[in-house]
Amino acid sequence: MSFIARTLKPTALLARTTRLASRLYASEATGTSAGKLIVNFVLPHAALMKGTEVNQVDMSAVSGDLGVLADHVPTIEQLKPGVIDFISDSGSQKYFVSGGFAIMNPNSVLNINAVEAFKLEDIDPQAVAANLSESQRLATSAKDNVTKEAAAIEVELYESLQSALSGKAK
Repeated sequence: MSFIARTLKPTALLARTTRLASRLYASEATGTSAGKLIVNFVLPHAALMKGTEVNQVDMSAVSGDLGVLADHVPTIEQLKPGVIDFISDSGSQKYFVSGGFAIMNPNSVLNINAVEAFKLEDIDPQAVAANLSESQRLATSAKDNVTKEAAAIEVELYESLQSALSGKAK
C-alpha cells in the first residue's frame, strides 16, 4: 500500500478499493474503438499528432518494449530513449524520443508526452557517432561527478540513437 493510501480515511479507502476491483481487463474491454487507436503526441513546444488514428504504436518503456493496440489495458509508462513507431494503414512513422511518458486511457486514446522527439529519417548517423565519441571522452576524463554523470546520460542517449539508426531497435 502506498504512503498516500495509508493516509486515507477507511471509507475513502473502501471506495477506492471497490473502484479498482471493478476495472476491466483487456479481454473484457468494450470494443467501442472500431479497431483504431487515437494518438496525441506532444512536446513541450509543439503537438506532433492530435487525434491521429493509428492501428498500433510500438515504443520502448522503462518496464520493457510494448506494442499498444486499440482497447489496450489502461496504463502509464515512463519512456526511455528509443524509437516510437506509429503504424497506420498508410504506413509507418518513426520518431526517436529522449524520454517522456505514455498514458493509455480506457477509451483507446494514447497520450504521449515527450521531452524531445525527432523523425528518425531526419537524424544524421555521422553526427550521432561524433557526439557519442565526444560524450564517451567526457565521461572518462571528467574530473567531477556532475560532469561525469551528465556525460553518462549523453552516452546512453547516443547509444540508443545509434542502435535505432542501425536497425537494431524497433
